Amino acid sequence: MRYALLSFTVPNALDALTDEERQRWLDDDAKFNAELAERDCVVGGEPLADPTTATTVRVDEGGRASLTDGPFAETAEVLGGVLVVDVDDLDEALDIAKRCPAARLGPLEVRPIRTEFP
Repeated sequence: MRYALLSFTVPNALDALTDEERQRWLDDDAKFNAELAERDCVVGGEPLADPTTATTVRVDEGGRASLTDGPFAETAEVLGGVLVVDVDDLDEALDIAKRCPAARLGPLEVRPIRTEFP
């Protein structure tokens, strides 16, 4: 079953760490990615650019589109990246999420990938 791990963080969270803390986080992240590669469970994923580069598109019922600079929500934490894994069940996805270094910078939402559409 496929799950998306959605990483939310405060922009520039790594910059707020000391050099030692940042290096420890980067080392942990490299180990985590090596583990995922060994498990061969990653379907895809990418870190996202800074939220200031986002453009939000809204289409009204009349089909008219409006564009707004910036992310959809105005909150302290923004979507920083997504990782899609293919694992046996939710427990395995949660086990991966618990070890993900991104979860130390902010919430990591785990959500099943929808396979059926109405």
